Parts: sequence; C-alpha cells; structure tokens
Amino acid sequence: MKKILFLLPLLFTMIALQAAVRLPSIIGSHMVLQQKSTVKLWGWSAPAENITIKVGWDTTTYKVTASRGARWVAEIKTPTAGGPYNITIKGSNEILLEDVLIGEVWVCGGQSNMEWSADQGLPQSKEESPNATNKQIRFFYVPKSTSSTPQDDVIAKWVVCSPEDMLHFSAIGYFFGKQINASTGFPVGLINSNWGGTPAEVWTPEEIITHDPDLLHAAEKLSPAAWWPHIRGEAYNAMIYPITQFSIAGAIWYQGESNVGTHFMYKRLFTSMIDSWRKAWGKTFPFYFVQIAPYTYGDTHINGAFLREAQTQSAVHPKTGMVVVSDLVDNVKDIHPKLKKEVAARLANYALSETYGVKGLAYKSPTYASHAVEKGSIRIQFKDVPTTLISKGGELTDFFIAGADGVFVPAKARIEEKTVLVSAKTVKDPLHVRFGFTNTAMPNLFSAEGLPVNLFRTDF
Repeated sequence: MKKILFLLPLLFTMIALQAAVRLPSIIGSHMVLQQKSTVKLWGWSAPAENITIKVGWDTTTYKVTASRGARWVAEIKTPTAGGPYNITIKGSNEILLEDVLIGEVWVCGGQSNMEWSADQGLPQSKEESPNATNKQIRFFYVPKSTSSTPQDDVIAKWVVCSPEDMLHFSAIGYFFGKQINASTGFPVGLINSNWGGTPAEVWTPEEIITHDPDLLHAAEKLSPAAWWPHIRGEAYNAMIYPITQFSIAGAIWYQGESNVGTHFMYKRLFTSMIDSWRKAWGKTFPFYFVQIAPYTYGDTHINGAFLREAQTQSAVHPKTGMVVVSDLVDNVKDIHPKLKKEVAARLANYALSETYGVKGLAYKSPTYASHAVEKGSIRIQFKDVPTTLISKGGELTDFFIAGADGVFVPAKARIEEKTVLVSAKTVKDPLHVRFGFTNTAMPNLFSAEGLPVNLFRTDF
C-alpha cells in the first residue's frame, strides 16, 4: 500500500507533463520573429486543450484549441522591427518567452564553406570576435542530423550574439547578418543549417529526386563518405523541414563542390531544391547563393567550370541571385578560401539591393550577354556593367578562342568601354570564345565597381 501511495505522485506528474503545453526549439526566448508578417507559433499539448497567447507588442489575446492529435498552431501578426518583447503561452501550464525581437530572419545553408567558423581556424572570425557583442543579432544553430522521414523538431536554442557564440557560428552568416543589421537597423535572426561535404541531394525532398529519372540517375553516382550523408532527403528531413513553419525573410546558400561530378544535372537539382523549400515555407522567399570558387579538382581541368556554369544558369530562377567569388581565393589548392567576410559582403549587398531596396550598391557581377564576329575578332557584350570594364593587373587573362575545328587557343583581349574584343593570330575565322572556363581560373577582368566578370562560353 505504501509503495502504491509513493508511486501515485510520480504517476500524476508524468500525466501532467504529457498534457503540458510544449514548444519546438525554434520557438523560444531570444528568438527573432519576421517583421510585418503573419507568423506561426505552434506546439503540442493535451488533445482539445484551449490555449491563449499574449504578445508584448499589442493587446490582442490569441486563442487556439489543440487538435485531436495534440497539436496546435496560432497565427500571430507582427509589427515593424523592434523589441525586446515577451510572449506568454498558457494552457494547463504557462510558458514565458523573453527577450523576443521582431526583425529579419535568414537561413544560412550549404556545405563547409557556409559552415566554417573560427572553429575551423578562420582568422577573420577570430579577429572579429572581441567586437561581436550585438544584442540585435541572434543565432540558432541546427545540429547535424539525418532522418529518413520529416521531423517535427531539432535540439537547439536561440542565443544572443556574443564573442564566444560567434566563434562557433558560420562566418559568412555572421558577417552577412552584421551588415544587414548595420545597414537597415533591423534585428537579424540567423538560422545556421549546413553540413560540410553534403551534396544538394541530401537537402532536397527524396520524392523530388525519386520521381525524376535523370535526377535519380545522377544521385546514384554520388560516392559515400565517412563525414557526411549522401542519401537524398536525409538532411532536409532532419535539418530543414522542422523549421519550415517558422517565418523567414530568405536564405543564403554556399554549396556545389560535392556536385562537380554530376554538374550536368545540377541546374535542375538546385532549382528543384529551391522550389521545394519555398513550397514547404509557403512563400517565394529570396534565395541568394555563392558560386563555387576556383579549386584544383582532381578529375579534369573543367568540371568545376561546368558546375559554375550550371549555377549561373540557375540564377535566372525567380527571386534568386548569385555572387561571383573568383577573385576571393588565397590558394586554389584549398577548397576552403579564407576570405569569408568579403563573400558575406557580396551576399549582403545583393540582399540589401534586391530585398531591402537600398540604392547605389554594386552587387551584380557582369555576365555574358552576346557576341559578334568582327573581321577576325569576336566582340563580347556584357550585362550589368554600370560604367565600364577594367583590368586588374596588365593584359586580360583567361580568354580562349576557337574556329570551326573547336580547338581553343589562348587569346588576346582588350577592353573597349563595356565590351571586350578577343582574337588570336592562329585563328583567322573565329567562332567561339571561352572566358575563365577552367577549374582554377582567377581572371583579372572586373567592372569598374570592383566585381569580377563571371565565366562564360559561347560553344554550347
């Protein structure tokens, strides 16, 4: 009898805990909610439980009832950027969320070049750390995890940007968020969800690849590795899907190195991945990404260029933008260039211009527009050249020209305002030009505003 009486309080406690209102990790103190939006707060409780929510920025009391499946969701209107605020969520128990900011939320995704931080020895992050106390920037670090099915939650928490936490966070994410905050004055929430080495297939819902024979064929060519997953959808299920109810402003992305071997399907794969994320979030949010940097891939001298070309083609997808970083490489034998602050600045300039309407920023690299044969030469026209083109250091490099035989030879090239005239003595009747179209090319052709001209080829 005594044993039964002893167990009863424990039993009642367990029942109470099972019925308690609970929240996913992405909803917590110190979070940033997307401004001027209808955002979702959601969680679990007893079935049919009545839940009230009060927010610090208005006097509205929100009321919801949990479903028979013990889930509930409330839609909350957010004001313009500001805070901090408190949020109270009450059912059979009460949860107080403190220090909540209203601002801009960005997902930072991809592989190691997005993941890398001071933990990996980045000097820029270490130098920045003493100055990284900023209550207007918040971090949410999704831990590495995989799943064969979509998951409801991750094990993580929001933290206020501090010198210590900044050291462990994506360097590109941090510097991007710092610039957005400094330029707009808005609080910034950064969701770090990336994994070094991962191909894009693992960030794409499995059914998209399975139902596309060409994508499936390319996915089957991926080689397993000991340090990252390669099975389609596994990172999406565990590291993206659980946060897709959380309202965001957009995503930044740096990935592609692990898909060089299947570059021929990357455009379809990448744009399908973007569309799947947008469908899951229910919003065509901006998606800005980094073109992979020059690197000595071991297979051929050109597969990396094919991947960069596929990324360039992907940049015509709605509400996307690509930054070129062919000049931000300290060692082409290192797949992890160290100049992450500069990469982040280009991403931030893109977002500030396209998403936040800031005027006067140079943010688009010049790209190939058209070409015409002129008396033994080929003239190249470019898009996105605000003033003129320049050479950084002597004669232009990395131009090649070919005739009807398709044999490309090094070419002479000269700038004529917004165009480039290309020729070679050994090619009397030129047909095609390639520029920067090798794995390791770091051309010296730039816009006068300081952005590198993107690679291109006319022979396809």
